[in-house]
Amino acid sequence: MDAATPQLSSVQLDAYLSLIEVTSLLRHTVEQQLRDAGDLSYVQFQLLARLGESPQGSLRMTELADGVVYSRSGLTYQAQLLEQRGLVSRAASVDDERGVTVTVTTAGRDVLARVFPGHIEALNQLFFATLSSADVDALADVLGRVREHIRLTPPRSATPRRRRPA
Repeated sequence: MDAATPQLSSVQLDAYLSLIEVTSLLRHTVEQQLRDAGDLSYVQFQLLARLGESPQGSLRMTELADGVVYSRSGLTYQAQLLEQRGLVSRAASVDDERGVTVTVTTAGRDVLARVFPGHIEALNQLFFATLSSADVDALADVLGRVREHIRLTPPRSATPRRRRPA
């Protein structure tokens, strides 16, 4: 490589490769747990969890897509699958009939209640077990800053849509 080619230090490269490996290993285990406990894909779980933490249990599809960093069309398909299972309902948005609002149902909350204990156990065993409370605080701080930096120029799927004037 010539001097003009951007390079990473060995520590930066190690940090990046470790992040990728940890993410892959953790996601594999979590996805299996979600399938076993609730017949959910990772994206479906993210969708239900975001709805479950919303005060009214409802969000617009665009807000969901922005939050889970998934294509809007792909998320529409996942919401349709969840709706067919009775885990969410979809309706025209009261703010804008062109938009769609998704609401978690009682059955959806029941599935979340069923998958969360195993999900938390997997996270505790695989991710948090070797970290002190101070490590978790530092990690949350570092990852939060990285997330905010990346969200300054997010991929299209994570870019909040501008609302058209009425």
